[in-house]
Amino acid sequence: MDGARSPGIEVDVLIEADGWAVLPEAGTLAERAVRAALLEAAEMEPGEAFEMSVTLTDDARIRILNRDWRGKDKPTNVLSFPAADVPDDVTPVPLGDVIVALETVEAEAKDEDKRLADHFVHLVVHGTLHLLGFDHEDEDEAEEMEDTERRILQGLGISDPYAMPADI
Repeated sequence: MDGARSPGIEVDVLIEADGWAVLPEAGTLAERAVRAALLEAAEMEPGEAFEMSVTLTDDARIRILNRDWRGKDKPTNVLSFPAADVPDDVTPVPLGDVIVALETVEAEAKDEDKRLADHFVHLVVHGTLHLLGFDHEDEDEAEEMEDTERRILQGLGISDPYAMPADI
């Protein structure tokens, strides 16, 4: 799915790791997740348009990015790279890039007993919110970001990823 379009939103999805064949609908899911996050959380002016990319990669590639950009020499599930500042008249407004690593996402979904597709969508929403300026560096920021994620995911039919499992 390259260059998926929704009103005012352009999402380029690049699949650079063959393993993503385990989730053949990943491109469509990524576009839906981005669109839902932007419609819920972006402050869009009438007629304004946004563009961003989602890259589906593997642990080896994201480990390099995590090491080089964050100083953490290990794979992670998702990274967000906001676009550089551009003049106000640039359209569509570039938001940046979200990069998701397959093996980490698969392992987390399995460990947390979540559907791979649901966990993937959550991470794309999470990464997109980072591009919009959301963060979780302190408790108040984390609560606001998690509440926003819950609303977006609920609208996509995905249960609360932060809910504690029921005691059995």
